[in-house]
Amino acid sequence: MSSNAHVPVLLGPVLQGLKIKPDGCYVDGTFGRGGHSGEILKQLDSNGRLIGIDRDPQAIASAARSLKDDPRVELIKGAYAQLETIISERQDVSGRPLLGRVDGLLLDLGVSSPQLDEAARGFSFLRDGPLDMRMDPESGVSAGEWLASVDEKDLRRAVSKFGEERNAGRIARAIVAARQVAPIETTAQLAAIVESAVPALHGQRRSRRHPATKTFQAIRIVVNRELEQLESVLQQSLNVLRRGGRLCVISFHSLEDRMVKRFMRNASLEPEPYRGMPSIPDEFRPKLKVIGKVITATADEIAANPRARSARLRIAERT
Repeated sequence: MSSNAHVPVLLGPVLQGLKIKPDGCYVDGTFGRGGHSGEILKQLDSNGRLIGIDRDPQAIASAARSLKDDPRVELIKGAYAQLETIISERQDVSGRPLLGRVDGLLLDLGVSSPQLDEAARGFSFLRDGPLDMRMDPESGVSAGEWLASVDEKDLRRAVSKFGEERNAGRIARAIVAARQVAPIETTAQLAAIVESAVPALHGQRRSRRHPATKTFQAIRIVVNRELEQLESVLQQSLNVLRRGGRLCVISFHSLEDRMVKRFMRNASLEPEPYRGMPSIPDEFRPKLKVIGKVITATADEIAANPRARSARLRIAERT
């Protein structure tokens, strides 16, 4: 197990960004191994409430006994794109519908360290394992199954769009050619195919990043429908949070961060026809207020937890 397996990224800024009230209700939409949730819970009193959601059954199953046994905590196996449904099925401490009364929502996007460390999950080429990459291995199509049938044009488009890989064409051709010879079933196979398709340019050294990094990212995003899920949960957050409730989102690559930034910016503005008007109907008033600028990890945190290097935290408040 990696030494970083249970280290929550940007913990201090997240706790500050959520502006935790001791008797508040908080949702960790990406429970993972409970690092953030455990620290949120420490700031809640007996009237506080924490709801943890994760699509990975191992995340829920491996939760610390102290969390599972705490009456203030409810852990739910599900995708965060189901957020509004999950919250609408619950009530606050007074018996009122919880929808629209959540004080804070945290989303820590991407793959957790335990998922990367377990070869059988197939997320990382650093450990050879089956090409799975599903955050919920109990449902959906695995990466290997997707690669076995995807059209070369669609594969090229996915690697280019979701991996931001400039060699997407070469990589797609190499994968399609390789699968005609033998099924691509392991992470090591795929990494080797991609590496052979992206030779170092003459006279230039390769980046320290493995040539397959972006391709693995792209396939993982497709298999788990990550950007669709993110777009959905961001919209749902507007209905889930109470006025003054905080939305904190940690992203690890530019596609996610741009989506979060754009959503928060757009939700903090009136529609174009109403901008600058002295009187604006309630339904057209801004629904969020952006809190501060993007937050990144300090040098000390990165040294202690390299996963934090690419983390970017954005915070907004429901208005």
